[in-house]
Amino acid sequence: MVGASGYAGGELLRILLKHGKVDLAFATSKRNAGEYLFRVHPNLRGMTEMQFIDNDVSKMTDLADLVLTAMPHGQSIQMVSQLASAGLKVVDLSADFRLKDPADYPLWYGFEHPDPELLSKFVYAVPELNKDAIAATSLAASPGCMAITSILALAPLFKQKEVTMDGDHIVVDAKIASSGSGGKPSLSTHYSERYGVVRPYKPAGHRHTGEIEQQLSWLGGKKVTVSMSAHAINMVRGILCTCHVFYEGDVQNSAVWKMYRGLYTGKPFIRMVKDKKGPFRLPDPKVVIGSNFCDVGFEIDERGHRIVAIGAIDNLVKGAAGNAVQVMNIMLGLDEKQGIYDAPLHPV
Repeated sequence: MVGASGYAGGELLRILLKHGKVDLAFATSKRNAGEYLFRVHPNLRGMTEMQFIDNDVSKMTDLADLVLTAMPHGQSIQMVSQLASAGLKVVDLSADFRLKDPADYPLWYGFEHPDPELLSKFVYAVPELNKDAIAATSLAASPGCMAITSILALAPLFKQKEVTMDGDHIVVDAKIASSGSGGKPSLSTHYSERYGVVRPYKPAGHRHTGEIEQQLSWLGGKKVTVSMSAHAINMVRGILCTCHVFYEGDVQNSAVWKMYRGLYTGKPFIRMVKDKKGPFRLPDPKVVIGSNFCDVGFEIDERGHRIVAIGAIDNLVKGAAGNAVQVMNIMLGLDEKQGIYDAPLHPV
């Protein structure tokens, strides 16, 4: 794998080392080349004696059949182009190949995409929604963490047509833990500034908005508009997305249940959470930590003609490494659950 020194890279290593059906051929880090993996990821001590190597594509082509790339946004493009040209399968965790329309990159990421032809070959990989397309591709883009949480929470409401939704007014309120900022420190991630916060850091214009609009428009068959606000919260791992959609006419609870069951029955990493007892009656990131599950649920606000769709994930697993391995499994013809079907940790 390429770019193995960050938090998502560390999760990929943890999962791949115990996967059971694949061998980890190499792990790259430009600044840590020659260093033991466990010196950067101390949780891997005793699990491996492997050392980081530099980003040498010629070595990678000799060692691997599929490469997972977890480089910073804007830096994957050149590396992925070389890997694809060498005939390797690629699962990319950056944003560099997520948006299908090259014109969306200046809007959401502030740069012109340098390789639109390669971009067109990538599949935006949400296994719960396009497993067949993932199985048929050699190039997959794993979604952003808040994007996949929101998409999975909202998808049944737009794909299943039992209820007419207002596609012009979709609101996503996202709360993300500190690991979502990555491992590079800044003043805003400094402990004394980050601890104890519920901080609105991107009330409008968050880059994951483009992914959510892209997928909901595809699912519903017409363009939608999403208004997203992101907040930093006092957790190390986890995302909670509370999504508001407005419907026409009358809606029964049973009809909404039917929409979710119709799409997610048989999907091993989706758990419907809408309980009547206990403290965890709706999705809560606390009870998915360490797992590849996405918990989804909903409530109906009849007075406001509103459905509140809720999604919760571990941002480093289903929001990054776990989903990427699920995609890898499908691309390699393995059981999609291989190496990632674990119970979450509790308590945390």
